[in-house]
Amino acid sequence: MQKLKGKTAVITGGNSGIGFAIAERFIQEGAFVFITGRRQAELDKVAMQLGESIEVVQGDVTDSADLLKLFETVKAQKGKIDILVTSAGYSEHSALDSVTPEHFDKIFDLNARGTLFTVQGALPLMEKGGAIVLIGSIAGSIGVEGYGVYAASKAATRSLSRTWTRELAGKGIRVNTLSPGPVDTPMFDGVSDEFRKAMTDLIPLGRLGKPEEIASAALFLASDESSYIAGAELCIDGGMTQV
Repeated sequence: MQKLKGKTAVITGGNSGIGFAIAERFIQEGAFVFITGRRQAELDKVAMQLGESIEVVQGDVTDSADLLKLFETVKAQKGKIDILVTSAGYSEHSALDSVTPEHFDKIFDLNARGTLFTVQGALPLMEKGGAIVLIGSIAGSIGVEGYGVYAASKAATRSLSRTWTRELAGKGIRVNTLSPGPVDTPMFDGVSDEFRKAMTDLIPLGRLGKPEEIASAALFLASDESSYIAGAELCIDGGMTQV
């Protein structure tokens, strides 16, 4: 039985990496999925790969006009949102002594501000039984040298999920945070071999995560199987932060 049959999902940053894997899994489970991303060529490629149960909407979640376009499209075609996944995000190395205002603004604008206004924009289309899955990171809970701003932005995401759980519980909308550890995605391709090995050595299971493993966890949090879970953080990290 398909776990998301008849559901409408919106996934930001769904054109690559974790977001793409989640979109693919949701479609397999019966959902109709809207994805958004900044690069039209990548969105078109995803649309061809994933078939008829997907609509792509080009846009940047840091742009209020683009968010309005996204949710107007969803409203016109489906009239509601059952599941929202905020997967759009950005990471960049910068140690404390080299952080610039531009670096800080770029990361917080997408990871924190973009998440907040994406959720705000989706709420008018969400009803009782809705599920919001914020993509965080275990970086928000541990110290990772050179990624302090990124980690702080993900800690902000985790904090928002706690507050929103209180604010939205009366509407029957659940909010949870899904925090991956190091995952083998295009975002991770830019790190050095030394950093990759250092991260892998910290993982008890001895390997990086796979995007499809994160997608399975997202499916759980989005489905009725997690109907009594709210305000939680689910770490998918091979035990990296747990032991």
